[in-house]
Amino acid sequence: MRMLLRGAAALAAVVTVASLTSGAAAQPRTERAAGTIQSSAAAQIPPGVTAGVAVFDRESGTFTEQVNDSAQFRSASVVKLLLALDFLWGRGPDYIIPAADRARLEPMLRGSDDDAADHYWSTLGGSAIIKRMLGRPEVGLRDTAAPPAEYAGFWGYTALSARDTVAIYRYILEKAPAPVRTFIMDNLRRSTRCSTTDHFDQHFGIAGSFDRPWAVKQGWSGKYAKGTCGSQATPSATPAESGAAPRAAAVDLTRPALHTTGTVGANDRTIVAVLTLHAVGTSYGKAYTDIGRLTRSLNVPGGVRPAGTWFGTWGELVNVRKGPSTGDERITRLPAGVEVLVGCQTRGEVVSVPPYTNDWWAYLPQYGGFISNIYISSPDNRLPNVPDCA
Repeated sequence: MRMLLRGAAALAAVVTVASLTSGAAAQPRTERAAGTIQSSAAAQIPPGVTAGVAVFDRESGTFTEQVNDSAQFRSASVVKLLLALDFLWGRGPDYIIPAADRARLEPMLRGSDDDAADHYWSTLGGSAIIKRMLGRPEVGLRDTAAPPAEYAGFWGYTALSARDTVAIYRYILEKAPAPVRTFIMDNLRRSTRCSTTDHFDQHFGIAGSFDRPWAVKQGWSGKYAKGTCGSQATPSATPAESGAAPRAAAVDLTRPALHTTGTVGANDRTIVAVLTLHAVGTSYGKAYTDIGRLTRSLNVPGGVRPAGTWFGTWGELVNVRKGPSTGDERITRLPAGVEVLVGCQTRGEVVSVPPYTNDWWAYLPQYGGFISNIYISSPDNRLPNVPDCA
């Protein structure tokens, strides 16, 4: 939610939940053996993070994780699922989507395009969309609410809970007509790493914690300074929210939000909804790392962890390149300070950041490229417990 969310940072009521301490940022976290995730005692919520979590195993018909799952969060771009459903509701019986709408809906679901959300919010009645969805018992929403009256044009201020997010996915997967299910889920499976509107890296949480198959709809909102994703991306000077500050509301509209939602495993076995708020001033990289740690701690049946070791990074606009050289093509730039999964390392071009030099490069399998080890939070040039690349 960026285009219509032009109002950030003011006093707002805070949803309070308990949090649990996670490991220190500089410590590598190894996820060696690929295989089905084992049960976890509880979701590990990093300090300073407010979270609502729901994980539902469709195979057993039970929740494996529930933490403050009825707490309301501003939805950010997760509400785009409801915008798509509302549009598709009247398409039957063949659910033919006009080309102009397909050109909007696909980027909205895959790349979280805001222009498309603006279009459907304005043409389909704004808050009336949410009221229509609340009136559909087959969806089963309990905690969802339209944006406050004074922010009726802000689709991202729709209130949503983790358990309602699970209900939306259950409707799509289990009750919606097959063409609706296929269209939405196929697009979520094709989620692009870079968002189309503001060049934020949106493969955090579910997308970073599990090997495919997965399908995701992510959301973010707050004073995140830069979107740097993509080979040609120029860091944006425009925050995710700007302009007049919102007044106090029943749902926190102030703290930066980052949400990861979707399905994990074969046949969309497990539905995962992790909604988070972070301290004012939190960077995108820090929030990205925290929601990743939280998501990796969850008991997600059918989920497979990628092999590798997690490390923190430092530096602004760190380039991921196709090879271990500054002359190799840039794939993307990392969010500042984000944690990354390292698969292997190799020697390459010497990189100097006085007083340090380093000729080791780390391969990041989730990006398909390399970064210099000089930007990884480790005291040694060669990373511990990381094999050499073949």
